[in-house]
Amino acid sequence: MSETKINPKTNSSKTSEKEITLESKGDISKIMSPGTERKQSLQGFDDDYVDIVDYIIRCTHKIWEEKGVGLIYSHYGHNIPIWTTDGLTYGREIVVENTLKTIAAFPDVRLIGDEVLWTGNDEEGFHTSHRITWVAHNTGHSPYGPPTGKRVVRTGIANCLVRENKIVEEWIARDEIAVVKQLGLDPIETAKKLAQQGTAPGVQPHKHGEFERSKGQTPPPDMPSQPPDMPDVEYFIRRNFYEIWNQRLLNRIDQYYVKNYVCHTTSARNLYGLGAFKGLILTLLGAFPDAVMNVDHFYCMGNADDGYKTMTRWNLQGTYKGNGPYGPPTGKPFYLMGISHHLIKDEKFVKEWTYFDEMALMKQLFI
Repeated sequence: MSETKINPKTNSSKTSEKEITLESKGDISKIMSPGTERKQSLQGFDDDYVDIVDYIIRCTHKIWEEKGVGLIYSHYGHNIPIWTTDGLTYGREIVVENTLKTIAAFPDVRLIGDEVLWTGNDEEGFHTSHRITWVAHNTGHSPYGPPTGKRVVRTGIANCLVRENKIVEEWIARDEIAVVKQLGLDPIETAKKLAQQGTAPGVQPHKHGEFERSKGQTPPPDMPSQPPDMPDVEYFIRRNFYEIWNQRLLNRIDQYYVKNYVCHTTSARNLYGLGAFKGLILTLLGAFPDAVMNVDHFYCMGNADDGYKTMTRWNLQGTYKGNGPYGPPTGKPFYLMGISHHLIKDEKFVKEWTYFDEMALMKQLFI
């Protein structure tokens, strides 16, 4: 199979070339500056926001760190759908409720905005992908029990669709298992206990169908040819996910990734080198040997000279019927949503940040 050449000229969208450069993501150390000159058209947004990155970082700060929880009413749509691995919720009242519960359990919470990738405009809406490091002490009651006083650090990514100052749809992938471990709890036992409690009120769990990676006894088909209107960078990502995860061609990792690859991912894993990266994929495929990967959404920022920073939202579905890290196989189906940020340079993957809720995954395995 021929190599994919990444052509910056085909990386087009209705966002201008100027807007998709890496520099346009904003300098997060300087954007906490309300009232400064607006740098981007933001029709319908509050006057103090200067661009879409400032909006995402600072409204998060206002709601969580300043505890302006009521700002959710002016910053979230009244009927917002929020997607997680646990399922789907509707409406901002549940956002207010869950925010209050979390702050009560972790009142000194700090949300450090590591980076915001984005695309779009104020006419059609902005898509943003906010990578966050979350730091707090557990001094209140949480879903995991009474306060422990322990410090926890959690990473994750929140994707938002934003129109006229309101987040109208959101997708959340967070490293919840890291919180459980730092609280001193056993993840498997905790997942079993939560599974016995059933689905939380207001959550619609994902429904499982056939995991169709191939037709009957035929092998998975080759990756379809690149559509003429699909940017090269997007095809490069989609082909990588499909060949490695669905065709099980892990040998392609040597072709697509630099040898000193770095992957930051769930359970506070920091993987260095291709051996460690392959080991993570084999762990998951060994536990879920019928798993199928689907790419749900993609966009990127950058250019050929500086490199591309990409956002890929994906889902993995399958059955726990192999030997894995979650105890004996239960034969239970699962749905796992994840979000990945990649740095691509010189037609190679250089670095990755991938997060998914491993606790939500385990709960499905023990229902």
